[in-house]
Amino acid sequence: MTTKLERQSAPAPILACTVSRDVQNFDLLIEDMETLLGEGWGDLGFEEALTFLGQPDAGTLEFIALAMDSEDENNLTLLCKIIGRAIERGIKVILIAEDVTPAALHQLLRGGADEFAPYPLPEGELANAVTRLRARAEAAAAVPAAEHGTKLKGGGDGILIAAQGLCGGTGTTTFAVNLAWELATVRKDAAPRVCLIDLSLQFGTVATYLDLPRREAVLELLSDIPSMDGDSFGQALVPYEDQLQVLTAPPDMLPMDMLSPTDVKALLDVAREHFDFVVVDLPKAISDWTDTVLTEAQVFFALVELDMRSAQNALRLKRALQSEDLPFEKIRFVLNHAPKFTDLQGKTRAKRMAEGLGIDFSVLLPDGGKQVQMAGDHGVPLARQAAKNPLRKEIAKLAAELYAIGQSDAEAA
Repeated sequence: MTTKLERQSAPAPILACTVSRDVQNFDLLIEDMETLLGEGWGDLGFEEALTFLGQPDAGTLEFIALAMDSEDENNLTLLCKIIGRAIERGIKVILIAEDVTPAALHQLLRGGADEFAPYPLPEGELANAVTRLRARAEAAAAVPAAEHGTKLKGGGDGILIAAQGLCGGTGTTTFAVNLAWELATVRKDAAPRVCLIDLSLQFGTVATYLDLPRREAVLELLSDIPSMDGDSFGQALVPYEDQLQVLTAPPDMLPMDMLSPTDVKALLDVAREHFDFVVVDLPKAISDWTDTVLTEAQVFFALVELDMRSAQNALRLKRALQSEDLPFEKIRFVLNHAPKFTDLQGKTRAKRMAEGLGIDFSVLLPDGGKQVQMAGDHGVPLARQAAKNPLRKEIAKLAAELYAIGQSDAEAA
């Protein structure tokens, strides 16, 4: 192992390096780096990495493996700076974490880390991550910059489906991402055209959940909605496996009032013109264009959990919408982490909650367990990570129902 990237006589080029508080705490990472790169890698501490990544010698690096554990959560600001410096130099970042909270992990992934792997490393996981990085780089290099984006066909009248969580942690993005994917793959032939839009302009994580880049074209599109057309909308989209088109949140945090109700309606109209289904992941905050989405949507899902905060927020939402004569009846309430079939006490609580609020739970989503978090961290839909997961099965069932309804409406028209 080459330590501290010291120059030696006729040194081998350094292709990657580990960045950690103490790499000896990650012995499996050392083994995998040696297997993958031989002597062509080095090791840096956090402060050293920040300095080195600004130097010309860093130009040979293909990636850094940023390794951290729970003790490093106090240094998230520094770690984000390291990731940012690597991005500036065009160096990929593989995040390797042990016993790190989801909040810290998501902050670093939002900061621009390209891949994530849990520690202890599963066999071959580091090599697989590097292979994915190289494949994406080759694919991007093969496509001229002017051809990035998606060529769209108009003439459609897509079904608009919105999803909003009434409090934190209700799994809204997980629901929206997987519902969009299940709709896009509901048929093997003549599959519907599906677009997933992340309207959480500040903390949207759809890009993270699908391991997609956040493109500057999104900011350009949102900054000039009046000039938007099908071509500019398509240029801002990022495809996922050529089956799902995604409008991610912009790279930088934007104020919620950047978009007006008129802007949002125009954006949704263009999406519906070019896609059979448009799934919108909404922020938890109510904005002055939330009622626009509610009015335009054919289906509006509100996700809650079986707790007091969800009950109180659902009641507040009900009062707010009814006071403004907005279509509260359009909302379909989704109970996430719903009680199991054998949990009679939990089912009784759910029934009382619904009766107390004067609502019905039209969708009951089971607890998907750790596989849900793993799928999000690896940037793949549940169908790819754990096809037999109970949550995935329920979302696939819902997607099939929505597709069937859409087909019936099209035939009736």
